[in-house]
Amino acid sequence: MTRVFTVITFFLFFGLRAAFAQQDAGVWIQIEAQPSLREAQERAQAYANALPDVNGFRLNSGWYAIVIGPYLRDDAEQVLRVYRAERQIPSDSFIAFSNALAQQFWPVGANILERGVINAPVQPEQQPEQPAIGFSLQDADETRSEALQGERLLTAQERKDLQTALQAAGFYNSTIDGAFGQGTRRSMSDWQSFNGFEATGVLTTLQRKTLMDDYNAPLISVGMARYSDVQAGIELDMPLGVLAFDRYEAPFAHFKPASDLDAQALLISQEGSPATLRALYQVMQSLEIVPLDGERALRGNSFTIEGRSQGITSYTQAALKDGKIKGFTLVWPEGDEARRARVMAAMRASFTPTDAVLDASAGAEAEQRIDLVSGLQVRKPRLSRSGFYADSNGTVLTVSEASDSCSRITLDGGQEVQVAWQDADLGVSVLRPSQTLAPISVAEFQSDQPRIQSQVAVSGFSYEGALGAPTLTFGKIADIRGLNGEDGVKRLALAAQPGDAGGPVFDDSGNVVGMLLPIPSEGRTLPDSVSLAANVDRLTEVLNKAGVSGQTAQNSTQISANELSRRASGMTVLVHCWD
Repeated sequence: MTRVFTVITFFLFFGLRAAFAQQDAGVWIQIEAQPSLREAQERAQAYANALPDVNGFRLNSGWYAIVIGPYLRDDAEQVLRVYRAERQIPSDSFIAFSNALAQQFWPVGANILERGVINAPVQPEQQPEQPAIGFSLQDADETRSEALQGERLLTAQERKDLQTALQAAGFYNSTIDGAFGQGTRRSMSDWQSFNGFEATGVLTTLQRKTLMDDYNAPLISVGMARYSDVQAGIELDMPLGVLAFDRYEAPFAHFKPASDLDAQALLISQEGSPATLRALYQVMQSLEIVPLDGERALRGNSFTIEGRSQGITSYTQAALKDGKIKGFTLVWPEGDEARRARVMAAMRASFTPTDAVLDASAGAEAEQRIDLVSGLQVRKPRLSRSGFYADSNGTVLTVSEASDSCSRITLDGGQEVQVAWQDADLGVSVLRPSQTLAPISVAEFQSDQPRIQSQVAVSGFSYEGALGAPTLTFGKIADIRGLNGEDGVKRLALAAQPGDAGGPVFDDSGNVVGMLLPIPSEGRTLPDSVSLAANVDRLTEVLNKAGVSGQTAQNSTQISANELSRRASGMTVLVHCWD
């Protein structure tokens, strides 16, 4: 125990020495802070026209501070008193230290942090402080007794807010309960010492304001304010400095970026039932603004969805109550997590549904496209190809390009699949579903070699799912070998589309005699009527390596076109590759 105490004392001693050393090296007077560089530069120029020693630095919070100095501590306090009394600087200006300052932006090209202290522009005997009109000296320099009196007027929530702000600043690590016990008093004293105030353990009115302004800087920087949407029936705090209302397209109120931050938001409002809520839960996950990576939770009559990928972080919440679904979505650029977390927490805490609900016809005149849902872009896979069921458990055969470098592979119904085996030379992949499926039809492989010039048909999603169902493309066997005479591949006289690749090749008995391969894309161009297909022997070999036994064909009787179409539709699947 003695050893632990010694170590703690060591760090406290040297930490305090470092803090005092920093004060001796020079302090600053922070007179203003702005959320954007442009505004800060304009204000720095305005102050520089009236005051000496004006500098600008980026703060660790992301704001831009305008300061004067650096001075010795006593000189800085005298300058602060005089300038405030003369009303040359705001009344809430305060002493700041160099460790709070990052890159300098004013004057351009300067590096004042390396220069050392300079002489103060005022002297005590020349500039006695006089309280300015409208400014209370007591507010600026309350006694401990006066600070305690002001503290008693705080509400319970205001007291909790102060503890929360002290915790965020790194000075408080106990319960947020609004009770100012020894731990809270100690943290207040530490905060006062760190910021150059007398360590009384009781914050004055201006110190409380300084603490809360620092804590709320992320919210202030995005213009957090109360917003009421009468049509949607929702009230909440929103970052209106970076968002602006755009339009209604039921069930959403759309908010577009109003700054270079590129944030977006939706208010969700519609009448509904538990089934409607579940449908909304699924629809939201299909949108581009809701990335695939992240937690999802649907519990009872509410859901939350989080997504992080491709440069954005998205959060959605919605709940059903009294036949009305209300919620919101916040989309924020990655790399600004601290501010996003504060904004999202404020939106969640302030979210208040009212009686109104958005008219279901709102935005009916807006542009309609198959890839839009209420004005929102549906997420699209990087690539879609055909495939077919090779066994009764739902194992799928497809082309390798449908599974290469994919963060996620799904079938058209949303079922996730993983690569069980891949033959890179042939360009074929075996996909195994995460959950056992029950296919309507399963491939029956014809082991006998088809005859040249015999009729065949390829089942595939020619337009990568745009038609919603597979189509049949008819042709003939042109050769039972590849273009260079290689075994394992046959040549077809058939005009296929890129989306058909991976589809089964049928003979006139409905048996599978091959799988369509992609159109070669490197080094050569084939005529439109020439396609290549993998032979059954090679497909069976690949399936065996994946631990799958294909079903051998038993029927050799020609079937009708309708029966072929039915069999092909139940067997052929659309395979999506997602980034």
